[in-house]
Amino acid sequence: MTDQVMSSMSTSEAESNAPMGKPSLFRVLRDQRKTLLVALVLVVATYWIAGQLGEWRLAGCIAVGIGLGFANHVLTEFWLLKLISSGETPTRARIAASTFVRLLILTVVAVTIAVFFWPDGIGLLLGLAIFRLIALVMTGIPLLKELNKV
Repeated sequence: MTDQVMSSMSTSEAESNAPMGKPSLFRVLRDQRKTLLVALVLVVATYWIAGQLGEWRLAGCIAVGIGLGFANHVLTEFWLLKLISSGETPTRARIAASTFVRLLILTVVAVTIAVFFWPDGIGLLLGLAIFRLIALVMTGIPLLKELNKV
């Protein structure tokens, strides 16, 4: 919802629109099925294109990068769902700390794998970047459509 709509709603109305029930990873995966489908299509396309060139190790690294990007995306959505469901008001410090820790772990894992499989390991970073771009577009399009309605 837009800020204007949210500001016009009373607190009880905003709470009644909050998702009910306990957050689960299955629920997040169900909500992100389009993103999962795009990730799977990217992995298949990677193996299909790089496999024809005989670059199987590079294809594997790109696929792992896409997988890490998807895992980061799902874990972020799960954390946000838990935060919204709890009803507590998050602080900027808490959000920043959680984001920093998650991205630090992702970076350490990605760089370690990339260095271990060098030079094909650079494909892992490419896979992360490709997935991030696709996820950003998939998130941005509905937001733009919503802004055009208002």
